[in-house]
Amino acid sequence: MRPAVRIIAVTAVVGVAGFLGWKLLGPDAHRPHRLSGYVEGETLYVGASNAGLVSVVAVQRGDQVKAGQPLFALDAAQLTAARDQAAAQAAIASAQLRDAEKGQRPQELAVYDAERAAAQAQVRQAQADYDRFAPLVRKGVYAPAKLDQVKAALDTARANAAAVARRKDVGTLGARPDAVSAARSAVASAREALAAAQDRLDQISPRAPAAARVQDVFYQPGEWAAANQPVVALLSDSRVRVRFFVPEAEVARYRPGMTVRFSCDGCGAERAARINYVSPRSEFTPPVIYSREARQRLVFLVEAKPEASPDPGAPLAVGQPVDIVPLEDEK
Repeated sequence: MRPAVRIIAVTAVVGVAGFLGWKLLGPDAHRPHRLSGYVEGETLYVGASNAGLVSVVAVQRGDQVKAGQPLFALDAAQLTAARDQAAAQAAIASAQLRDAEKGQRPQELAVYDAERAAAQAQVRQAQADYDRFAPLVRKGVYAPAKLDQVKAALDTARANAAAVARRKDVGTLGARPDAVSAARSAVASAREALAAAQDRLDQISPRAPAAARVQDVFYQPGEWAAANQPVVALLSDSRVRVRFFVPEAEVARYRPGMTVRFSCDGCGAERAARINYVSPRSEFTPPVIYSREARQRLVFLVEAKPEASPDPGAPLAVGQPVDIVPLEDEK
């Protein structure tokens, strides 16, 4: 064998031996089997149902917000005026209902009392005249027509006194039932209009629906935001998921409700995640009749929700790679 050929052969043998030695004894030789995955988040885009000028932005990108914390506000001048007008209309309708239900004022009822006292005095005077003239008519001092005249005056006085008493009874009542019902309907309508105006006002100053991180802020004070246009993007920890890929031969082991462990760079100790979704479709392989060799390259997407971390200062970042401990490796 020529020397050059011999050197090439020896070099090839040494290279192959070195490669095999690196594979067997290198840094990855004893690394446990892991599944590849990444962190995914479902972003919540918060906007206003009305268009308007952005007046306040209370958060910045990267902030951690609490549930109920104000995020931003649009200019509220017009909607505040509409809300105040609706509140005034509701107050007017309520006052009209109270007035319809309680009847006349005490001062007005006092007028009926005075009229009744006068009518009763007239009854007493007419009764006295009747008692005085009746004996005289029987003695013939006065003609019978005089007694009829006095009797008519007495009946008139009694009828007037009864009418005054009835007017006071009517005055103590409220309005007619139909009028009261109409007043109550007007109050209900006014209150609904007030609630709608207040709701429109609240919608231009939304608050965080849950504790979350501010992913992005799209508008600044002074800019015009269209209706339903996102102004702030939030990512809640409850909407963070770990997505990883499982070979076709192992996917049957993974079912919703099961727990897997994962780790990532800078995340501290291993964390747990509960599987909430296993894809029914394979990935990265065209839909053809698979051979046994092709099936070995099939992978299925699995999604799991991370459980609470003992280290609250180490949040998961969207897009961050993670390593999943396969279920067959768990003890």
